[in-house]
Amino acid sequence: MDFNVKKLASGAGVFFTRAVQFTEEKFGQAEKTELDAHFENLLSRADCTKLWTEKIYRQTEALLQPNPIDHTGARIEEFLYEKLDRKVPSRITNGELLGQYMQDAAKEFGPGTPYGSTLIEVGECERRLGAAEREFLQTSAISFLTPLRNFLEGDWRTISKERRLLENLRLDLDACKTRLKKAKVAEAKAGMAPDFQETRPRNYVLSASASALWSEEVDKAEHELRVAQTEFDRQAEVTRLLLEGISSTHVNHLRCLHEFVEAQAAYHKQCHFHMQELQKELGRLPNAFALNATHTIATTGSATEGLSSPVETDTLKIEEVQAPATGTRKAKVLYDYDAADSSELSLLADEDTNPSLLSESPACTLLLFLTPGRLITVYTVPGMDSDWLIGERGNQKGKVPVTYLELLS
Repeated sequence: MDFNVKKLASGAGVFFTRAVQFTEEKFGQAEKTELDAHFENLLSRADCTKLWTEKIYRQTEALLQPNPIDHTGARIEEFLYEKLDRKVPSRITNGELLGQYMQDAAKEFGPGTPYGSTLIEVGECERRLGAAEREFLQTSAISFLTPLRNFLEGDWRTISKERRLLENLRLDLDACKTRLKKAKVAEAKAGMAPDFQETRPRNYVLSASASALWSEEVDKAEHELRVAQTEFDRQAEVTRLLLEGISSTHVNHLRCLHEFVEAQAAYHKQCHFHMQELQKELGRLPNAFALNATHTIATTGSATEGLSSPVETDTLKIEEVQAPATGTRKAKVLYDYDAADSSELSLLADEDTNPSLLSESPACTLLLFLTPGRLITVYTVPGMDSDWLIGERGNQKGKVPVTYLELLS
């Protein structure tokens, strides 16, 4: 118990001495041992590396997992598994979950319907995208995030610990220098010859005794200074070696950065490929986008029953197309357009046209040609290409490109 009390008292004394030294340095009342310029540069570089590594790590983590506190508790789960030193189980990604929902919905709506068949294709694509995302997240975590975290939690903690120890030894060294300086001043005062006219003989003995005591104090302070200097130099070398290792850290992080870029490029390449394949599949699905929601059922029924229409896609006859009773609109011609064949209508800029809403007739594909005039009435028919409208001016009728028109109210 006595040993612990003594150790505690000694530690408290050292702490108090360092605090006094630090305070005096701040107020300019004590000297401070300055490190060389190269060492200061190493310290600055290390601090900069830690700062930006931490920022890059946090932002990369947010990029790979943007919602840390979501309904799945993903980040919390990973933290617990990490603290328990256990492998984090593989979990389904949001893309895979979305794809599963789409495919389940397609079963309810009917896989034979345009909407259901499209949901199946899109859902399968989303599942592939989700799988690619999961692979990208795993690869990035291993090749990029883990090395950055190891530096922050391993190497940097060691560097910080040694830097704190070096700072404490520097304070001890400066305190020793201050004590030695004070002891030499006191020794010089004690060694001064007394005035024989004003000093009693008894004081000669006291003066000699004080001079001897201060000489011993100077010797003790010099010994403590040599010990403190040796410990400081040794610790400075250890810290210097750790700080110079930052260069190796940069090389390692550079390699990890290249691996992260490769993983990200491969991920986006896979996503691009899957989306291209999805577009091709959707292009093969009939009536996937041509019909709006209000006419999907009617169009599907017409196709099922094999009903004929005067505006079939492959046998479009402009003269047989009739304008709907309601739903026509006006539009302004923005650019000149020359009809490519007899089924189109030529247009001149600044003339007005009229597009209609979809009629309730069976779906068909139409192409229009535009002819010159001041006012043109335009409308569409079910199943018609959304880039075209039927245009009429007097006895003239033909297909009109929508991009050449500005629809008016």
